[in-house]
Amino acid sequence: MSMPSQPPSNGVPQAVPIPLSIETDVNLKPYNTFALPAVAKRLVRIREAADVRRVVDHPELGRAPKFVLGGGSNLVLTKDVEAVVLKVEIAGIRLLEERDDAWIVEAGAGVVWHELVTWTLDHGFPGLENMALIPGTVGAAPVQNIGAYGIEVKDRLEAVEVMDLVTGRPALLPAEVCRFGYRDSVFKHSDFGGLAGKSVITKVRFRLPKPWQPVLGYLEIERKMAETGITAPDARQIYDWIVAVRRAKLPDPAVIGNAGSFFKNPVVTAEQCKDIIGRDPGIVHYPMPDGSVKLAAGWMIDACGWKGKAVGGAAVYEKQALVLVNKGEARGAEVVTLARAIQESVYGRFGIRLEPEPVVV
Repeated sequence: MSMPSQPPSNGVPQAVPIPLSIETDVNLKPYNTFALPAVAKRLVRIREAADVRRVVDHPELGRAPKFVLGGGSNLVLTKDVEAVVLKVEIAGIRLLEERDDAWIVEAGAGVVWHELVTWTLDHGFPGLENMALIPGTVGAAPVQNIGAYGIEVKDRLEAVEVMDLVTGRPALLPAEVCRFGYRDSVFKHSDFGGLAGKSVITKVRFRLPKPWQPVLGYLEIERKMAETGITAPDARQIYDWIVAVRRAKLPDPAVIGNAGSFFKNPVVTAEQCKDIIGRDPGIVHYPMPDGSVKLAAGWMIDACGWKGKAVGGAAVYEKQALVLVNKGEARGAEVVTLARAIQESVYGRFGIRLEPEPVVV
């Protein structure tokens, strides 16, 4: 006969551990912005950092392969997922600290990125406005080192809080150990000290510099300045402009399935760029501070005649050649086939091999 549970001798009630909610055979179509069909054999919702420790300590899940899923905005699913899917849903945004030279804002990894950008402006902490309306979650932002209109996450990142998937222990990683590159970080690699598949990002801290300085210079922003006559826009004005620009040229994933920009803009040497300009004088390019040149992948894809073309249910968006879309019933294999065809076409004309941004599973 089992005995009733007894209160602790000091009279203080003990917190009861919240059991993991393990879901089986979960349809992942609503959880990836491309709306591609796939099934997760097992899925666990991570609503707090302690949930990661519970997974690690679980007798069955602890040793099983893991797949970390945030907003699913940088993902191409080509098959069902056998690994345990950790759906990161950690919420919360707060001003962690105010310094003389910066505001330090902390956000849960499950927060929608655009909601964070909006929150910081609403509370008087500018600095993320150039990255408004980028799809995805806060936890995915440092993995991909997302960026737009002259700013990348690495420029504003203070530290990343992670939980180890083997030990369940937390760690706070400063920006300098995250090995940030163009759409790259330590979180995308598993070798040479990489953390892919070895940790889960639970919170991210951002350093928003004081005094605020606008980041201008991109063509779309310059056009808005010319149209409006506003030569010294504040952070909210820049935010409004970028939201308008992105909505005009990029499809809303809630309406048309997509993963945003599908290919990275390739970076070449000045000599390579000069050679390409000799053959294609109109190519859109951006000189970089280190002397290299970033080429506009969307322009090259468009120049090869891909805008609006399709393979099965996957197509190149008619308003922006850098974006691949799901016309309704696309499968992951069709997206991959279309992407490879575009890569071959661009390589044949420009000698440049485009690199996809999304993770293909």
